[in-house]
Amino acid sequence: MFNKKMALLVAAIMVFAVLLVACQPETVEVVKEVPVEVTRVITETVTEAGQSMEVTRVVTEQVVVTATPEPVAPVSFAAPNPETYTEIVFGDPDTLDPNLAYDTASSALYGQVMETLIWYNHKDATSYIPVLAMEVPSLENGLISEDGLTYTFNIRPGVTFHDGGTLEAHDVAYTFWRGLLQSDPNGPQWLWLEPILGYSTCYDITEGLDPECNMAGDPDALKAFDPAAVAAVCEQVKAAVVPDDAAGTVTFNLAQPWGPFLSTMAGFSYTLDQEWTMAQGDWDGDCATWQNFYAPGSENSMITDKVNGTGPYMLDHWTPNEEFVLVANPNYWRAEGDAMWEGGPSGVAKIKTVIVKNIGEWGTRFAALQAGDAEVVAVPLENYTQVDPLVGEICDYKTDECVPSENPDGMLRVWPDLPSVSRTDIFMNFNVATDDQGNNPYIGSGKLDGNGVPADFFSDIHVRNGFRACFDYDTYIAEALNGKGIRNNGPIIQDMLGYNPDGPYAEFNLDTCTSELALAWDGALPDTGFRVQIVFNTGNTTRQIIGEILQANLSTVNPNYQVEIVGVPWPTLLRSFRAKQLPLAVSGWVEDIHDPHNWVQPFTIGTYAGRQNLPQEIIDQFNTLVTAGVLAADPAEREQIYFELQQLHYDLAIQITGAQALSNRYEQRWVQGWYNRVGAFAPYYYAMSLATE
Repeated sequence: MFNKKMALLVAAIMVFAVLLVACQPETVEVVKEVPVEVTRVITETVTEAGQSMEVTRVVTEQVVVTATPEPVAPVSFAAPNPETYTEIVFGDPDTLDPNLAYDTASSALYGQVMETLIWYNHKDATSYIPVLAMEVPSLENGLISEDGLTYTFNIRPGVTFHDGGTLEAHDVAYTFWRGLLQSDPNGPQWLWLEPILGYSTCYDITEGLDPECNMAGDPDALKAFDPAAVAAVCEQVKAAVVPDDAAGTVTFNLAQPWGPFLSTMAGFSYTLDQEWTMAQGDWDGDCATWQNFYAPGSENSMITDKVNGTGPYMLDHWTPNEEFVLVANPNYWRAEGDAMWEGGPSGVAKIKTVIVKNIGEWGTRFAALQAGDAEVVAVPLENYTQVDPLVGEICDYKTDECVPSENPDGMLRVWPDLPSVSRTDIFMNFNVATDDQGNNPYIGSGKLDGNGVPADFFSDIHVRNGFRACFDYDTYIAEALNGKGIRNNGPIIQDMLGYNPDGPYAEFNLDTCTSELALAWDGALPDTGFRVQIVFNTGNTTRQIIGEILQANLSTVNPNYQVEIVGVPWPTLLRSFRAKQLPLAVSGWVEDIHDPHNWVQPFTIGTYAGRQNLPQEIIDQFNTLVTAGVLAADPAEREQIYFELQQLHYDLAIQITGAQALSNRYEQRWVQGWYNRVGAFAPYYYAMSLATE
């Protein structure tokens, strides 16, 4: 009985083992062998003491059979923490005062926390949607007057600030009054002073007191001025921006028709709570006291390190030079279903915490991206090829359609060839600021003795022509921009009204460089030489390469021509540049509004003209053309004016114009909702979410 049962058991096991192999589908790839224990019953006839008998034995052996692997789990693109978004950048905010901030890092922070009256309609740079206003003013709805001089905004009711205050018309008006009167020369208020008050000489509020501009940027001179006249300027500002809390309206009475007014409103109407701002020790709205808050600089603004907005995010903390953290506003005024645009976000932000870290070193940023510790990091153009092997999905920013890459399981998504509205250039200072003893660390000895340069070194046009001819534009685009660059031949970017593709381009030519520098400073340079420093912000290798190209070519022309490359933290660069202390600065411009005026004004008579100490006779030449261009109603007329301006810019060689860059955005594939946001300096976190599966 025992032997029969054992035999049946063994037979069953052997049949199962055979079926295990035979029944595998042919389409399954066999990738490994596994040992299986098999028990057999052996019956033998043995002879012992002359007698034969059967003996049964049970034998257990290992038999190797083939097997298929377990099914491979699909690649997961789920966020490890779907409520926290981490971005690593280089660059730190300068100030959180929206009337004063004029750098991309600052706007990247307060632009998530504060809101404007209107904004661009999703991806469309030519139309707008209401935000804190109820509707966008137009001739059709009667909110813009027929003569183009009056704009009326109906302020949205039921909006609350983060500290609990209620948005009212007077808050909007106060924000504009404060900004216009604060009028810091290093801030964005010039964008409002010209259309609202008609100030186009100093681009400063003190123009209303001193048209010769001797008081611009001088708080002490303003405080010493006739108090009655100072108060009158304030009353002029209040008459130009008029609130009506009962009607819920704010009316702007412009000094002149202004085509870019709505685009300026989209970018620079971030609104303060008047009562909260006053509680921080800032201006109380009294026309007798505004001069005490004029031109404070970021270090003296009462709200430089704090912010109270109406937006979908609130500031948790900002640790300068390290990070800032935003948290979702649980009481955000926009109701669920009340989308910003068709298919856009509504309700409380989906991402609850946004962490933006400031890390200048690329290797650290790249390691965080590889490890999945950051959703996005700032990737310099020269490092695109290092990141590309990690890309599994390639998306079109125009259509939002995505296709697999050659590595479809790659962890990253890329949005390639995003058109920039920015450019990096080299700025030459016509008269470098020095201390009382004539010293400046960036110009060495301060003399033309081979160990430095005089403060007005670049006032000689032959020096400027020589430096411009010594810059290799093709190498810059190839090495610093990875070939992703479009040369510009003046302030205006390509594909914008006023850009002349047939206009002259500066050429890289070492012979021209040699001859021009030989003509400079009465022919003293070839034998005496010079030593000057070119300054960029640490971590920006693109700008460092610009310095290296100029350095190498000048030393090739003449070993006595020494350019030293100096990297400093971004806040230091900004402060030194604004103080007119840098003989050669590498810096970039990102447009404020998508209009040629926003390019020609800062480069020829405004921001950069001031930081370069351009002489008044040059500014006057440009000012005639800049003013004519912005006031001309006919686009064809504007175009011809800007063609003339670009030619003058080439002839005077006031800057070395770089290339308009194309950029890539790399992000983890669990990021959802990003879009190419017109007129902004950072992604709109409110529109985004993180995938959970």
